[in-house]
Amino acid sequence: MALFDFNSASKMGSSPLVILRFILICVTLHCNNARMNPRPNIVLILTDDLDVSIGGMMPLVKTKKLIGDAGITFTNTFVASPLCCPSRASILTGKYPHNHHVVNNTLEGNCSSTAWQKTQEPETFPAFLQKHGTYQTFFAGKYLNEYGSKKAGGVEHVPLGWDHWFALERNSKYYNYTLSVNGRAQRHGQIYSEDYLTDVLANISIDFLESKSNRRPFFMMVSTPAPHSPWTAAPQYESRFPNVKAPRDPNFNIHGKDKHWLIRQAKTPMTNSSVEFLDDAYRKRWRTLLSVDDLVEKVVGKLDVSGELSNTYIIFTSDNGYHTGQFSLPMDKRQLYEFDIRVPLLVRGPNIKPNQTSPFLIANVDLGPTILDIAGYNVNETQMDGMSFLHIMAGKGNRSTWRSDVLVEYEGEGSNISDPACPLLGPGVSVRECFPDCVCEDSYNNTYACVRTVSQAANLQYCEFDDNQVFVEVYNLTADPFQLSNIARSIDQEVLEKMNHRLMMLQSCSGQSCRTPGVYDSQFRFDPQLMFSSLVPHRNKRRQTLT
Repeated sequence: MALFDFNSASKMGSSPLVILRFILICVTLHCNNARMNPRPNIVLILTDDLDVSIGGMMPLVKTKKLIGDAGITFTNTFVASPLCCPSRASILTGKYPHNHHVVNNTLEGNCSSTAWQKTQEPETFPAFLQKHGTYQTFFAGKYLNEYGSKKAGGVEHVPLGWDHWFALERNSKYYNYTLSVNGRAQRHGQIYSEDYLTDVLANISIDFLESKSNRRPFFMMVSTPAPHSPWTAAPQYESRFPNVKAPRDPNFNIHGKDKHWLIRQAKTPMTNSSVEFLDDAYRKRWRTLLSVDDLVEKVVGKLDVSGELSNTYIIFTSDNGYHTGQFSLPMDKRQLYEFDIRVPLLVRGPNIKPNQTSPFLIANVDLGPTILDIAGYNVNETQMDGMSFLHIMAGKGNRSTWRSDVLVEYEGEGSNISDPACPLLGPGVSVRECFPDCVCEDSYNNTYACVRTVSQAANLQYCEFDDNQVFVEVYNLTADPFQLSNIARSIDQEVLEKMNHRLMMLQSCSGQSCRTPGVYDSQFRFDPQLMFSSLVPHRNKRRQTLT
């Protein structure tokens, strides 16, 4: 319908000047409306080692209220690898580790290496945003564990994709660190008001929001050190949660029977000193998160005051989970179990109704595609393995047509020499991860790949290890949510064969082929000739004969 009928105006005796004024008013209103409704802004808040399975979200009261209660909480979100650098690489590239080739937290494992910088950084979603010029991009916090290494360009290296760059050199710290400020080193000491990193990131973020251009939408990524070790709380929170302990769930401080040898070697029951140590660490982790809660409150509050909150997507998640005493493993990540691979995911934003909880299966390789979808770009033009879940947040998802499984990959690390402090262990284990009481959390042959299935028909995990046994672990999470019983020897053989086939497919997938139907999808096609003996070789060439 026309906004203005020129014939009717003539009949009413309207003059050309009146008509012109009316047209100008309509054009002005349209232009103002265009300014008020640009592309949405996007904020990604990434925590470090924040679990969801053992109570990690409990201290984040304000975060749950300001993001989760104001939007959607995904209850089935998993990482592509339960370790910082490979997982962060998956977030940035939208790819599984076998496609971005970051396998651990070292330069040798491709963590922020020159090879990563040349081959993968140009394909990250921030690089795509910057290339197309619509979004202004901002990063603050921990990037990748080896970022800033002299062998890979030092802090002078600013990755493609970032207009404003405030990145932490190396791994998470709270004091006495160096930031790369657009390629220049900025050193910080140990004065709380000036140097406490979580607060510094909050202040830098607010400064950006105040100084950015209002003519273009923005993407802002804030990557906190918390709750990663050394678990240094802000002074005002140092005495909080005095009576909190690690949760005594059914898998706490018990023997991991029928599991991979690395889990079985843990001492059960743990010594009293080990339990006290991990309880103390659990409290410290919670205390560091209170500053993250403050950061979220400041960012949301600033967007609210500026009138931008209603047009901003805010995503809150973690790079991996964590464990404290499960199966008598003191503290770490790296394992295939729910506490290490499952992470929180909370999102608020335009067209997302409040107080939603979603069971849809999400992987962190989906974050990049979703952010590009929000920004209006065609994800199919990228090489990403993940899928956009934007339509799910808008209430248009259909579980019967959404994916039913995701891939989890991990390549174990170890040492070729024995640890003098733990002489009975022998070579092959990661001596850096054998504490306390010589309980090791990693080894060369702690290399595995899993198919994690979440569908209306099944809640299943199938994993194979790259060891001399090709050890298999299978869990029915509906009947056994704490993964106490490995059912690999009792489950139907046909299911094992189908899961093995599906795992091979996912381990060799790329792009669109990573989104093919899973075992419990009606469109799944199974070739029974592909049996266990035809398992594709894993990448780990340092396999040890530990059993």
